[in-house]
Amino acid sequence: MREPRRTPPPPRHLQLLLISLLAFTVPETAATPPRTSAGIASVTGMETKEAVSPKDVLTKEPISGVIALKGSMKYFDADFFNDSKLREMEDGAKEFNIPAFRNNRKLVALENGGLHNPSALVFKSSWSDEGKISEKKSFEYPHISSVHRPSKDEDIAFMSIIELGELIRTKQVTSRELTDVFLRRLRRYGPVIESVITVTDDLAYKQAKEADDLLEQGKYLGPLHGIPYGLKDIIAVPEYKTTWGSRTFENQVLDIEAFVYKRLKSTGAVLVAKLVTGSLAYDDIWFGGRTRNPWNIKEFSTGSSAGPAASTSAGSETAGSITYPAARCGVTALRPTFGTVARTGVMSISESLDKLGPFCRSAIDCAVVLDAIRGKDAGDPSSHEVAIEDPFHVDITQLTVGYLDSAEMKAVNVLAAMGIKLVPFKLNYTVQSVQSILNITMDVDMLAHFDNWQREQHDEDYEAQDQWPVELRRARLIPAVDYMQAQRARGKLIKEVRESFTVDAFIGNATDWELVCLGNLVGMPVAVVPTGFESIENPPKGGTRRRTTVTTGIYAPPDHDHIALALAMAYQSVTDHHKKRPPIDDIGPDDDLQQ
Repeated sequence: MREPRRTPPPPRHLQLLLISLLAFTVPETAATPPRTSAGIASVTGMETKEAVSPKDVLTKEPISGVIALKGSMKYFDADFFNDSKLREMEDGAKEFNIPAFRNNRKLVALENGGLHNPSALVFKSSWSDEGKISEKKSFEYPHISSVHRPSKDEDIAFMSIIELGELIRTKQVTSRELTDVFLRRLRRYGPVIESVITVTDDLAYKQAKEADDLLEQGKYLGPLHGIPYGLKDIIAVPEYKTTWGSRTFENQVLDIEAFVYKRLKSTGAVLVAKLVTGSLAYDDIWFGGRTRNPWNIKEFSTGSSAGPAASTSAGSETAGSITYPAARCGVTALRPTFGTVARTGVMSISESLDKLGPFCRSAIDCAVVLDAIRGKDAGDPSSHEVAIEDPFHVDITQLTVGYLDSAEMKAVNVLAAMGIKLVPFKLNYTVQSVQSILNITMDVDMLAHFDNWQREQHDEDYEAQDQWPVELRRARLIPAVDYMQAQRARGKLIKEVRESFTVDAFIGNATDWELVCLGNLVGMPVAVVPTGFESIENPPKGGTRRRTTVTTGIYAPPDHDHIALALAMAYQSVTDHHKKRPPIDDIGPDDDLQQ
């Protein structure tokens, strides 16, 4: 769900964790208490407060707690209390706070992962007062004709959902045959790019048979009928492991049907695999290895949706885990508006940041999948029914689209040539550190969902010791009051972004860390679109067909996912970057498929 922390600008290769200490660095102050013959005095401003007497130190054992508390307060940026106040705080914590903490943990924190007992504090991403809510209407998908079954399985595998759906509808191919094609590819390439955790072949063939039987009865459920797909392995499917990518939960089976799985099942889609998530939805390292980029198997996929990006399926984002791996692997993806897709049955990092979205061959495919999975569920109080307009019926020539300094200008020029008004654009806000707000929010929320995991010291078994273990230990030092201050700063940021969002959408770098943090805090959607390729740095002398993908991000206001999708579809209607195939079988004379 999240990409490793980065201080902007992010490096070219995104494999090292950069930990931000913005909220936790405590400056030297003049309040360091001097040592006196009477013990340790504390100073507030210039005034020396009452010191602890030698008698107290020698005869009252609890005073050691005051001394310890005094020393620790600097880590909370609150070293301004005198000794009597610290004693009062210590007594109050023992009498009131700790018993309450323990009672609450017994009630809601014994189960890890945040699958149960969602917070009563619900983040609202919509910019309208009431939200544009009405009866949900399905999108009107484009109809294509004269689609013929290719003779090669390789060609079938790279067809779009709309094309495959037409092959199934016209009975040129069965769901069983498609399932065979994709299961063979998963078994062939999954071990190479380390993108698959569990192949769900028994379930896949069962669902494929059901899809074929329905079609024989004259019942066609739509473009996803009989289409194989995979789910990121933080999404629960009964009778199959949901490992969260972690060796701690490697054998975990959850008797839950996640909302998104139920939605896809109802369309007749066929689940063929649970795909790699980075351990506990952090980056691309999991208990079985590290997921690779199909365009360049010498580098890694990045982001916790590593498996879905490498395999083009369904993933999630809290902070970059859709945008980064989609950009690295050169696939089209959509991070929807926060709350558009209910997260019931999905491992949680942050209830006000987590989002589920599709990785697909094209923006059209993303629209088809979004239409299937969007919706509200009682198990996710943040989810909502928003009547997203049909992206297939947007008049793009009526849009004004901004472009940031970081925008891929080739993409800007393509859209401008299609009659869209393109203007220079900049988001204005006064918040100094967008990243620090995201850090505090995500780390505290994640620790709340994995409190018991940390208390049982499973963090010592974590696959990458410089990732969650470090961040979640540090999160213990974030006071509740400063967590709430971060949420107030987030509210200020959202207000200022809303006021400066004077265009219908804007184009910018999909992996700009500042934009990633800002977009997730605001809850705005972004479509990630492949726009080209570059040669890899330092290619081998014998040559290589490995490539570095180039992408752009199309950002829209919350609840305007249709605008981002419409612009992405327009761009892809006159370009073919999204149709290119990674050279995984033919990467160069000096390359191989081994690690």
